[in-house]
Amino acid sequence: MLLVALLPVTACTGHSGAGTGAGGAPPGDDPPPVVEPREFTLVATGDILLHERLWNQARDDAAQSGAGPEDFAPQLARIAPVVSGAGLAVCHLETPLAPEGGPYRGYPMFSGPPTIVPALVSTGYDACTTASNHTFDAGAEGVDRTLDLLDSAGLAHAGSARSPEEAERTTLIEADTPAGPVTVALLSYTYGFNGIPHPGGDAWRGNLIDEDRILTDAARARKEGAEFVVAAMHWGDEYRHEPNQDQLETAPRLLASPDIDLLLGHHAHVVQPVEHIGGKWVVYGLGNLMSAHRKPGQPQQEGLLVRFTVTENRDGGGFTTTGAEYLPLLQTDAFPVGVVDVAAAVLDGGDPGTAGPGELATALERTTDIVESRGAAEHGLTLLREVSD
Repeated sequence: MLLVALLPVTACTGHSGAGTGAGGAPPGDDPPPVVEPREFTLVATGDILLHERLWNQARDDAAQSGAGPEDFAPQLARIAPVVSGAGLAVCHLETPLAPEGGPYRGYPMFSGPPTIVPALVSTGYDACTTASNHTFDAGAEGVDRTLDLLDSAGLAHAGSARSPEEAERTTLIEADTPAGPVTVALLSYTYGFNGIPHPGGDAWRGNLIDEDRILTDAARARKEGAEFVVAAMHWGDEYRHEPNQDQLETAPRLLASPDIDLLLGHHAHVVQPVEHIGGKWVVYGLGNLMSAHRKPGQPQQEGLLVRFTVTENRDGGGFTTTGAEYLPLLQTDAFPVGVVDVAAAVLDGGDPGTAGPGELATALERTTDIVESRGAAEHGLTLLREVSD
């Protein structure tokens, strides 16, 4: 589906012509070849917080599937068709990963099962952002181990680093399209690390939100060949649907840069609005993808999947986001826990998992109201009605 590049990336022309014969048009009258614009879809989802309830479910599923000590793939199966169908699918791995076999830890200092990684691959994810307030929960070893595991599975990553040299490299990903690949840069930043200092004093270990630094990184990504630049921001106030003043002020300034095309937000653990600003999109908060906050019926169970269609401009080069869709998600609490495609379950009669009709209806209504509260629907954001098989 894609090729990950960690080095600077520095294009193809075609020609067709018809010979002349009796009645044939002279070569100078041949129409120019039709060059189709490159186009791909980008899918993104919210926080992956591996609580004990989730890995207990994964152990139960592994006992049935035989897929290792834990099998997380069944918990993500209902969204796999949408994720795997994207040209580029990005997750947010908020917590570091433990050694194989553990010990595992949940809140407040996370260290989750490494078996989440093959589940992300089988679900269809291509890359993960890793800058969060929990990046340093397991120290330098946790950062190194997590990135090693992502590398071994072929998942691109951005937001934390194992060396100063890695911290300076841009994560470039080639999203395939029928008309040729598109080079996408993935950037990732967080507001802080819960007061945990950078391990060993190494400031390069994790990326903090700093507007000047973000703009510099995005400009460098362009110079290195990025045709579309995505910045993931771990920001906002926990459990609040409304973007805070910092989000509302920072997003327009970043999107005003010609070097940043899309902003994806995490951290609030509840869904926040989507907004169209100056022809570009910001998702202030994607909520949770996988978690066990253990508050059934509350917003912490709800998440968001967004899918953007990115199309090459026919005149003048560059890319524009020509389509924007969203899909409400729900993390169920009763065993067997899993992530539910709410639209499929409510609107199209799909699998509701262990969620009841009331939970599903509430999640659909609340998520829709919040997502569209800053006028996104007026600019073309629509509900993704695709059914999860």
